[in-house]
Amino acid sequence: MAQGSIGEELELEPGDILLSIDGEEIEDIFDYDYMTDSESFVMTVRKANGEDWELEIESGGEDLGLTFENGLMSDYRSCRNKCIFCFIDQMPPGMRETLYFKDDDSRLSFLQGNYVTLTNMSDRDIDRIIRFHLAPINISVQTMNPELRCKMLNNRFAGQALLQVRKLYEAGITMNGQIVLCRGVNDGEELERTIRDLSKFLPWMESVSVVPVGLSKFRDGLYPLEAITKEDAARTIDQVERWQRRLFKDHGNHFVHASDELYILAGRELPEASRYDGYPQLENGVGMIRLMTEEVGKALEDLPGDDRKREVSIATGLLAYEYLKGYVEEIRGKFPGVKVHLYPVVNEFFGERITVSGLITGRDLMAQLKGRELGSRLLLPACMFRSGEEVFLDDITRQEVKTALQVPVDIVKSSGYDFVKAVLGLSVEEGEAS
Repeated sequence: MAQGSIGEELELEPGDILLSIDGEEIEDIFDYDYMTDSESFVMTVRKANGEDWELEIESGGEDLGLTFENGLMSDYRSCRNKCIFCFIDQMPPGMRETLYFKDDDSRLSFLQGNYVTLTNMSDRDIDRIIRFHLAPINISVQTMNPELRCKMLNNRFAGQALLQVRKLYEAGITMNGQIVLCRGVNDGEELERTIRDLSKFLPWMESVSVVPVGLSKFRDGLYPLEAITKEDAARTIDQVERWQRRLFKDHGNHFVHASDELYILAGRELPEASRYDGYPQLENGVGMIRLMTEEVGKALEDLPGDDRKREVSIATGLLAYEYLKGYVEEIRGKFPGVKVHLYPVVNEFFGERITVSGLITGRDLMAQLKGRELGSRLLLPACMFRSGEEVFLDDITRQEVKTALQVPVDIVKSSGYDFVKAVLGLSVEEGEAS
């Protein structure tokens, strides 16, 4: 309960149960937000002693200041599919239970940016999105071939769910799409069809990302997928860039984007910043490196160089290593007294084909940095940790890493500005003072 809020004035307390607004039961947070946006309404609340209070509220649309035990105000919806590329199915046994939960809840798309398949959404769910005009919704498309989508998602209704995209388009709901590229499955001509069909939903389908499937070493009994090769990545980039040229000419939007990982795998230069259309697909690894490169450059432009002395270490996944190496050289060009030990961490836990920093475990990190020169601090990207926590995927904590390696550990946000500041000791995110 926020202090000084309308809720506090109404003497609402922890443990009170919201029953209805204007006589309608509240299904979830979206019902609540929509109905409390009115100038006035009647709220029915059940107090801890069992009394029902009927409150006539004149809020003028002001937030009531209430928080709920469950952020959604209802249970999360789990995924009904068994996708051939699902990374959760490639997790080893014995990890924390939450890591095995597959969410496919459209409400998390709006709240947290999650991608959903639409397969567990009813017509009523779609109608609610349209009624409340919730946007953007992020859709895990994979393919616009209905039969192939059924195969990829192992759900006989997966093809039919694609019809919901048109309904959202006709209602003017902003969408973003994702294609997990699987070699010999939805690439080549199938990818061509998917991009062509999705482009018909411009401008409401704002962007589509193409990302390579991630394959861990725990795939026994799963669909026999093959890793995307350098040649596959190059062909896909050529395909995507042909569509970008065509669609930008017609719509002023590049629309479809290959992930950073595909460019690195193909040995290609990353696109210039203007081709990312404002970076709508950052969470899918599209443009993260280009944006960070731009931010590092701008951060250094604004800083006068000096002769400060500082020694730190940085750990990263193999994917970003060469780029971070370049950033460190840029920093040292203006701050030659700063010494940085940059360590690429091989993913022994999930397998060496997993190269992103976000899937590095605490055990791999400690094993590979043990006995190394670490300087006065170890800098780790925030993506290595569970959101809002200081815990790695394997439940190792930041404190355990600090104890094992005998060095303070700082968690650094993903922006280039935060990277430069952390290296120079100008500011530290979630860490002890430098």
